[in-house]
Amino acid sequence: MPEPTPTSVTQIPGVFAAHATLAEGGTGCTVIVCPKGATGGVDVRGGSPATRETDLLRPEETVQVLNAVVLSGGSAYGLAASCGVAEELERQGIGLNVGAGVVPIVSSACLFDLPVGDFSSRPGIGEGAEATRRALASQGVPLERGCVGAGTGCTVGKLAGPERAMKSGVGECVLCSADLVCGAVSAVNALGNVCDPDTGEAIAGTLSPDGTRVADACELLLDANERSGFSKTAEENERANAARQPAPRTNTTISCVVTNARLTKAQATKVAQMSADAYAHAIRPTHTTSDGDTVFVMATGDVDAAPDVVGVLATRALELAIADAARSAWGAYGLKAAADL
Repeated sequence: MPEPTPTSVTQIPGVFAAHATLAEGGTGCTVIVCPKGATGGVDVRGGSPATRETDLLRPEETVQVLNAVVLSGGSAYGLAASCGVAEELERQGIGLNVGAGVVPIVSSACLFDLPVGDFSSRPGIGEGAEATRRALASQGVPLERGCVGAGTGCTVGKLAGPERAMKSGVGECVLCSADLVCGAVSAVNALGNVCDPDTGEAIAGTLSPDGTRVADACELLLDANERSGFSKTAEENERANAARQPAPRTNTTISCVVTNARLTKAQATKVAQMSADAYAHAIRPTHTTSDGDTVFVMATGDVDAAPDVVGVLATRALELAIADAARSAWGAYGLKAAADL
């Protein structure tokens, strides 16, 4: 009998994933684990990244295995969650054998969600370990989507200030082509709007002044620039400048592409670079100076596939995962979600 088509990255052989959620604090983390190791790649394209062990994924570096990717809230504080992941993997005997023991190879990226709930609440060692235990104990259970894990405090559309932003979350999509499988998990905390990659229609983002629809974020930014030199009052000028110069380093979309393809590190890096185009297809504007956009790739090596084919399928999966992050979110922390419109 043919194998059932995966609907979640957790149904790809050798891949485990789960969340730890701090709902009251408005943050959390998401962990994707490959106990047997995967070939890793990464593309860091945003202007304000918070990352761990990305240099190790460069093709010229000698370590060839990646055991886990952590997507976390908490800004730079959230990098501590990856320490909990590494410690839990060590307890399970998972990692690079260095003779005296194992060293788990864990890469991580964080997003800025500190103002959404409790500023002092951020994922740490305990949450990283918890998510790892849940992942390893729940093989095949579909990953939750929406305002959970790294998506708990995600928001989008902040070009007109936090009062007109909307709620986003973590999304997922898995696509297949013959035996090739590519899945994507994305926590979307973008400055811009999330749009349907096929129609270009806004799903969530900067609300209109009356809060009934999503405004065009790019037009808002350009309009503010054009009006800034002609404002009649200091108050109008201040508003225009605020729109032209959004708060720095407060937005990030972080994602992980998982595939069963057999790739080298150089090929996985190229797939990550190709996949990053999904951000431009589904987020407008994207890769701004206020975003820390990062895409990881984990390739389990079970199927032969051309890197370009993997890149095309992965890009499509990531586009749909980004859109899913906006559609799966629910209103929280005083913010509307797409479902509320």
